[in-house]
Amino acid sequence: MKTHSIFGAWKEIVGDSLTLHTQPRSIRNRILFMDVSHPTWMQQLQFLKPTLLEKINTFLGEPHIQDIRFKLGKISKPPPPPSKTQVWREEELDESTLKRIENLLQKIEDEEVSEVLRDILIKGAKLERYREKLR
Repeated sequence: MKTHSIFGAWKEIVGDSLTLHTQPRSIRNRILFMDVSHPTWMQQLQFLKPTLLEKINTFLGEPHIQDIRFKLGKISKPPPPPSKTQVWREEELDESTLKRIENLLQKIEDEEVSEVLRDILIKGAKLERYREKLR
């Protein structure tokens, strides 16, 4: 199980540039099988094999991987970073802001309209708070 943790931590182990051109595919008999994007990278990685083995085994805390085998293959693009939309939505609002929003909504009798407006006001307050942090 521990050796398979390198799949999720590949970028942390090898860095940005190698992540773009390599991807671990499987582990069998203490051998890491790795897909590589281009023959030139395969040749370069042969020279880097001792360094890669050291980095991987340091990450694992024990020498679990004894060898690396390279194969030409397609490399998946890394997932995109979180969008700014997701970041500002995580902002926390203080009690006074939430109370102001509730006070604004008190006189609205239609519950559906009140909920929609509450959602809009909360999102607006979170976005404003996020923008203030950026200044």
